[in-house]
Amino acid sequence: MRIAKIERKTLETEVLVEINLDGKGNSEINTGIGFLDHMLTLMAFHGSFDLKVNCNGDLYVDEHHTVEDIGITLGQAFNKALGDKKGIKRYSSIYIPMDEALCNTALDISNRPYLVFNVNFERAKVGNMDTQNFKEFFRAFVNESKTTLHINLLYGENDHHKIEAVFKAFARTLKEGIQITSNKVTSSKGVL
Repeated sequence: MRIAKIERKTLETEVLVEINLDGKGNSEINTGIGFLDHMLTLMAFHGSFDLKVNCNGDLYVDEHHTVEDIGITLGQAFNKALGDKKGIKRYSSIYIPMDEALCNTALDISNRPYLVFNVNFERAKVGNMDTQNFKEFFRAFVNESKTTLHINLLYGENDHHKIEAVFKAFARTLKEGIQITSNKVTSSKGVL
């Protein structure tokens, strides 16, 4: 089974992430940030991952350290659970609508981290989370999971709908990209 458990402790946060890439979409999420809990729950469900995330962060400062460290730890767990990546589909591109919002995400599980994040927000916050920290979450995830991820919000009006479309598209892209489709490494180099 493709599972991993990662713990990260700093002077700012204590994060625990457990992931089963071949799960059923079950989740147990407690970040201290309600909207982020909602998005990670959606991610687990739509990606069919079993996901546990627990974080004690310095939210009295703001949520930046918590959001970034969760992205770091989740990326590390994802990478560890994938192992040698042998046989994975590797590439995926998905469009997901959420009411008036439409998002496209494209993924290459390439061992080369890179993020393109074309998402604009109207508000400074969604729930109790600064909208600027969504990019920090995804940047931390791609750096530690060693993936290339393009997130393009084509249009939308409601910031809640926009970011929900992003997380659902992200989850479905991950789900498709990690599918085992052969017994070979999906690279002309012979290694990812």
